[in-house]
Amino acid sequence: MKKKILIVDDDEGLRDLYEEELEGEGYEVLTAKNGKDALQKVEKEKPDLIVLDIVMPKMDGMEALGRIIGKDKNIPVILHTSHPGYQEDFMSWAADAYLMKSTDLKEFKEKIRELL
Repeated sequence: MKKKILIVDDDEGLRDLYEEELEGEGYEVLTAKNGKDALQKVEKEKPDLIVLDIVMPKMDGMEALGRIIGKDKNIPVILHTSHPGYQEDFMSWAADAYLMKSTDLKEFKEKIRELL
């Protein structure tokens, strides 16, 4: 059975890119444009891993992370951001990984493989 990955990012271009790349690696990919959407998908779809952007409208990644962990501690979460400052935030320690956004998706894919 394919592993399900939920990509949460308010940037549609990035969501499409990650979806295409990860489907190419054989994963089933779900997407959400903010934390609120993500929580609904976590409940309905039960993803195997979540890639979570931090700075988003409606509900940011930090709030979503807290709520996701509250619902299901077993889903690995990768915080994926272009803002390095959040790594100091104690909430980010609750995530399984913290990656900076990059055009090179090698590290991104390796981390996903490692956590699954």
